[in-house]
Amino acid sequence: MDKIFNNTEIAFALKTNVELDRAFYLFEMIKREPLVKIGTVMTKFALKTHLPVEGIIRATVFDHFCGGVTEEDCMTVIEKMYTKRVHSVLDYSAEGKEDEQMFDLTMEKTLNNIKFGKEKNSVPFAVFKPSGFGRFKIYQKITEGKELDAHETVEWKRIKERYDIVCKAAFDRDVPLLIDAEESWMQTAADDLIEEMMMKYNKTKVIVFGTLQLYRWDRLDYLKSLHNRANEQGFKIGMKLVRGAYMEKERERAEKKGYKSPICATKQDTDNMYNEVMTYMFKNIDNMALFAGTHNEESSYLLMDLLAKSGVDKDDTRVWFGQLYGMSDHISYNLSSHNYNVAKYLPYGPVRDVMPYLIRRAEENTSVAGQTSRELNLLKTERKRRKL
Repeated sequence: MDKIFNNTEIAFALKTNVELDRAFYLFEMIKREPLVKIGTVMTKFALKTHLPVEGIIRATVFDHFCGGVTEEDCMTVIEKMYTKRVHSVLDYSAEGKEDEQMFDLTMEKTLNNIKFGKEKNSVPFAVFKPSGFGRFKIYQKITEGKELDAHETVEWKRIKERYDIVCKAAFDRDVPLLIDAEESWMQTAADDLIEEMMMKYNKTKVIVFGTLQLYRWDRLDYLKSLHNRANEQGFKIGMKLVRGAYMEKERERAEKKGYKSPICATKQDTDNMYNEVMTYMFKNIDNMALFAGTHNEESSYLLMDLLAKSGVDKDDTRVWFGQLYGMSDHISYNLSSHNYNVAKYLPYGPVRDVMPYLIRRAEENTSVAGQTSRELNLLKTERKRRKL
């Protein structure tokens, strides 16, 4: 397999010199873990006390990792990326809200994004996060097998209604819908509900996608059992594959509460799990659809190799590569230049409400070995090529 990810001219073709410099200095800061921790505390304090910092955040980390405040705000970025055949997944990323009004707003945003997907080839998917449609504690109680009280029962009924409303809208408009994964202690409730939606709306093709976090050692077994049920009940499986974003939190909770950590013991174990699950899905592609969310070059090369050897077209709509906006442009744009299906997750929302997402991105880049160094090396190479 030809190594295509070193071409920085293609990777950063859409970045101006100013944007390239901003990205370089941003990742220089992110690689310093103490700076990230101090910055996180200071940012939370500034927002909580309503200090005027939103402009600074917007001009730096927000504009690098987010498309804008509103859907319309994102259109410039969407259209720009689409000139290079890189698609967008609009992701309303306001987090940390726990009232019914906010859950209804997130549902409406998701419905709007499904309409976008129907109208614009550049936006082929819609997406939502389980805790965007209902309280985390409700999912957690159901996952733990605890009984809901009367008020919580009503809340759960409303969560199920929101899922069905958006999945039906996606089905009616033929727009695939990605449903994200969260912490393990709430995920079973979400998985079971997603399976219900697959059973209902994935009879002839994949509309509803769940998400497998493959830093969890149990996910291949889960997928195989789901596959057995899908064969028995006659529905297709859609999955977004990611490594995962809550590793430290998962391990700390497991240690504190005295249960076996759900996280793979080593990074290599996680990489092996990702590649095994991706290969399993690809071998069953007639009854599955795969969205490979990865910033890992070797996993990307593996999927390219699977496509090449199988005779499945590069642009077969059952197989997508995905990366986050602001990261791994060397993978996204080099893949799209070779005619693979590529989509960038494009978060948007009010600056204040998107901060939990941005903090997670900074912490993830700091904690994942090699991620920030790789971004910096690529940016350095392109700055040198441009003689900046």
